[in-house]
Amino acid sequence: MARHLVTSALPYINGIKHLGNMVGSMLPADVYSRYLRLRGHDVLYICATDEHGTPAELAAKAAGTSVAEFCAQAHDAQKAVYDGFELAFDHFGRSSSHQNVEITQHFARKLWENGFIEERAISQVYSPVDGRFLPDRYVEGTCPHCGYDKARGDQCENCTRVLDPTDLLEPRSAISGSTELEIRETKHLFLLQSRLQHEVEAWVARHEADWPQLSSSIARKWLTEGLHDRAITRDLDWGVPVPADTWPELAAEGKVFYVWFDAPIEYIGATKEWADAAPDGETRDWKSWWYEADDTVRYTQFMAKDNVPFHTVMFPATELGVREPWKKVDVVKGFNWLTYYGGKFSTSQKRGIFTDAALETLPADYWRYFLIANAPESDDSSFTWEHFAATVNKDLADTLGNFVNRVLSFSRKRFGDEVPAGATAGEAEARLGEEVARLLSEYEEHMDALQYRKAAAALRALWSAGNSYLEEKAPWLEIKTNPDGAALTLRTAMNLIHLYAIVSEPLIPTSAAAMRGAFALESDTATWVTPEEAKSLTTIQPGTPFTVPPVLFAKITDEDLESYRERFGGSDA
Repeated sequence: MARHLVTSALPYINGIKHLGNMVGSMLPADVYSRYLRLRGHDVLYICATDEHGTPAELAAKAAGTSVAEFCAQAHDAQKAVYDGFELAFDHFGRSSSHQNVEITQHFARKLWENGFIEERAISQVYSPVDGRFLPDRYVEGTCPHCGYDKARGDQCENCTRVLDPTDLLEPRSAISGSTELEIRETKHLFLLQSRLQHEVEAWVARHEADWPQLSSSIARKWLTEGLHDRAITRDLDWGVPVPADTWPELAAEGKVFYVWFDAPIEYIGATKEWADAAPDGETRDWKSWWYEADDTVRYTQFMAKDNVPFHTVMFPATELGVREPWKKVDVVKGFNWLTYYGGKFSTSQKRGIFTDAALETLPADYWRYFLIANAPESDDSSFTWEHFAATVNKDLADTLGNFVNRVLSFSRKRFGDEVPAGATAGEAEARLGEEVARLLSEYEEHMDALQYRKAAAALRALWSAGNSYLEEKAPWLEIKTNPDGAALTLRTAMNLIHLYAIVSEPLIPTSAAAMRGAFALESDTATWVTPEEAKSLTTIQPGTPFTVPPVLFAKITDEDLESYRERFGGSDA
């Protein structure tokens, strides 16, 4: 089987992320990783907290602690939330790790040796009130392109345009709020992306056919506008230091690498962290995933559209300029925005539902299913409590949960705590097997293509097929005149439950485990069900003990909705 490397955009360290961040990167990466593992592939899912840059310093200052201490605590807090969402990372690292420092400095030295980094004197914003040069994110102001009045000096959160601090209108210090800013000269390192433009264009042309239109169109837009040389160092106290053996003057001034230079390299750094964290007696070869791995590894990245340019253009330019055979991404799965009642989720403005609050409100599977079934793929999608409740109630509670409960409860009541034998499968079971095989093939096709909405729809159709079969056979009536026929119906339905447990695991792992655990099989090692195997529906044999699990999904009531809207805001958000 193939080796699959999966990464998702690194969540920034300054606070718990909202649902938009979850559905735009980590959750779809987890769903895909789980699916690939079930299909028998060798998978490595890597992520990490992105810990460098201005917001980390500002957040630490607001918390009254050192940046290192703040980042360590915030990393653990984020990891706890992701564990609650059942994100099955192989490793969740930190961009402040010594592994990332070493590899980032290695990349920088190689780029310098190859003529793709140069030192330049530039004019930079200086704040006399703060007594320091202000890196990009320490400067806020009005975006000259869209008029957003809280744009940062590196990028406008509203229109996603990349900016320089000097582009901003009415700029101010993000530290003190002072508008008494000066422009002074200082030296920084620049990545000469302009010299790599044609190489990046050729690389994108070779790969973009495998990307969603969103990813390829963003990459093409940047390339059409032309790649510009970008400063890759900043005046900060926290970051990957510029190595003194190569740039002694800049190192003496305390320059560090720009977060957007070292953060993508952390994908490699975190993989080395994973290898270095191997338990005694286990050897992990991190380089086999990243170095000279083009023919042996399939690499898929997941991210929201604001991160797409950095991963389709800027980081590939870095990798190309190093002139070493580092693995470059094969597929970039980009997502549009998930909005909250039509307004933008925002970490900085605390708008929307944040992942820790989501888990305090309802179990992870509710959120996982809804977000994947409504993933913002071809366009933005909107979260509303009304839509969320309707999805949970119809798909999870009524279609899947009710099927599991009614089958197992009715069978236990009529036939006891073991799977009944009953009659031989007939025409209805043959039709059901064909339908299940067809829908399972569709589900696999959409998952392979990273089409999440379509995959969720195919899974929902699989669940519905069981309900249709149950309604057709009506075992609650059948048992009155044909007990063996009713037993066959229930046995077939139990086989469907076991199949649902396996194929639903990527989306709803906790509920899938509960369904699978209902059957006391001597050996249950199945990792997937092929469409051909699905036709027979005979995995669960007569005499197998079973239990009725607790209700998988509780319906969301009108009273629940009212309380959620009161807590999080509703149509007025």
